[in-house]
Amino acid sequence: MSRIFVISGPSGVGKSTIAGAMLEKYAGRMIYSISMTTRPIRYGEIDGREYIFTDVKNFEKLIAADAFVEYARVHDNYYGTLKSQIEDALKKNISVLLDVDTKGAMNIKSNYPDAVLIFVAPPSIDELKVRLFKRHTDTPDVIEKRIHNAIKELEMSSNYDHVVKNVELDSAVVDCCAIIEKNI
Repeated sequence: MSRIFVISGPSGVGKSTIAGAMLEKYAGRMIYSISMTTRPIRYGEIDGREYIFTDVKNFEKLIAADAFVEYARVHDNYYGTLKSQIEDALKKNISVLLDVDTKGAMNIKSNYPDAVLIFVAPPSIDELKVRLFKRHTDTPDVIEKRIHNAIKELEMSSNYDHVVKNVELDSAVVDCCAIIEKNI
């Protein structure tokens, strides 16, 4: 049975690493829905792999055409999930994994009530701050903004089907894969 799985959580909590492990374990049965964004491409990223990068004008044109199942403006940039990616996979009986923010997750759940929502939480806000600084991808001001947003996101975790605390990465991966196993 194909299903939509949503993974959310604050920046720096380990979502991408966990999602990668889940996709590897369920290769051929699950694909990753690549979000579209207007944020600048980071060093080492490839357009179409981590995100589909576009400009604001094109993104807003797609909004007007109702091309997204969900979209939001986060950290001063647009992020969205194209309906076509989800529908194409489900028609092929392949599950879809999405990495979206809490607002996007709620939109997906309202459009696809049987979607399974997984929130990945940090051990603490202090530990999250340490992880963000260790990534060396953002300025201190951006990190502070991400921490502020993380506190709001944590408040939304009660709306998820499952909450996985990422104290130790391997254990968090095992916990998330167990959720997939029960629902796929």
